[in-house]
Amino acid sequence: MKTSEQWFSYFSNNLQISRINWNQQPGATKAEIDPILPSLQAWQLGETSDGSNLIKAAKRYAAQTGDLFYVKAVELFIKEEQKHGANLGRYLDMIEKPRLTYNWGDALFRKIRHLNTSMEWWTITVITVECAAQIFYQSLKDATGCNLLKEICTDILIDEAPHIQFQQERLRTIFMRKSGISKLFCFYWYKYFYLLTAQVIWMAHKNLFKAGNNHYAAYNKKMKLKFSKTIGRLKTTIHANGQYQNKPSPSLNGN
Repeated sequence: MKTSEQWFSYFSNNLQISRINWNQQPGATKAEIDPILPSLQAWQLGETSDGSNLIKAAKRYAAQTGDLFYVKAVELFIKEEQKHGANLGRYLDMIEKPRLTYNWGDALFRKIRHLNTSMEWWTITVITVECAAQIFYQSLKDATGCNLLKEICTDILIDEAPHIQFQQERLRTIFMRKSGISKLFCFYWYKYFYLLTAQVIWMAHKNLFKAGNNHYAAYNKKMKLKFSKTIGRLKTTIHANGQYQNKPSPSLNGN
């Protein structure tokens, strides 16, 4: 596990890396753009959040734990997400498609985020969305022959795996401080929240997933596998007597 200071250093360095050649022109065809455009626009809007509620939750958590560098790491995590939104928005501008100012799915998640004051539930929510994002951006990449859009997706996918690891490590830290039956109860609450949210994301973006050859069965299988690699690993630390072992978390990739 990395410390918050190490994550801050990682995000600081990663934000300086440029992986996209903006000198090339977009080459997506109308047939490619039509089925993916609504989801591309909606996801772009979602990536532009200012993260103010997450930062507030992180500050409360840092004050409680004394991990003051965690706030700095979260702020840079948010900047990476905003970078993704800026790149998607720039692409929409280049293909002369409007950026959305409202989307029902984004509005729903923003409402949930506004009501959420717990670092624990912020972390669960972000892990869930980031896992779906890996499938989303791989689907988007596979749905087009446009090299510029592929580079944008590749850049985001490179960022997403560390994002999940960052959140996974924090969730584990929070989870391991629980005692008794609350650990088992929380694990299954995490699981059902994750699976339900995955279905909401599918319903909102199924056309894009399908365009990238991720039909319902494939999407579900991948989301369940990602659960096993992230939140699901918490269950392996549970003993019949309610005690827990702290095993190192493996690194994650976008598969």
